[in-house]
Amino acid sequence: MEFTHFNAEGYARMVDVSEKTDTVRIATAQAVVRMQPATLEAIKSGGIKKGDVLGVAQVAGVMAAKHTASLIPMCHPLMLSSVDIEFEISEPDSSITIQCQVKTTGKTGVEMEAISGAGIAAMTIYDMSKAIDRWMEISDIKLLEKSGGKSGHVKRVL
Repeated sequence: MEFTHFNAEGYARMVDVSEKTDTVRIATAQAVVRMQPATLEAIKSGGIKKGDVLGVAQVAGVMAAKHTASLIPMCHPLMLSSVDIEFEISEPDSSITIQCQVKTTGKTGVEMEAISGAGIAAMTIYDMSKAIDRWMEISDIKLLEKSGGKSGHVKRVL
């Protein structure tokens, strides 16, 4: 089996994508933050002393997607066309589900950028709310869907 991220000498390398064709590439990932009902209510009502939790988390997610190559060693720096962060609040589960969709036209996919965006948005929610709920849980960080490139369109069956 050939490993794409190792050179002939067995050292790590970034894959050469120069021969690949530019295609439109889209990836969507999610993360879930579970919390106490009072924490969710404080986030919704603006009762967190650090400020607008979801507004700051949205910006943090966008920034994370843009800086993924600085954080994950073998990721290519990409020119992103768009990053969109959305939040779904579930009162019965006392949770917030974050979805991050990233788009580009290029030679390599944006899966890691979408996963980074969702994960960092979740961590930002935790950071801004931890003073009232240290036991929040971040879970279900995963790729939901991707399109473009050699593997085409792939969607997770939920």
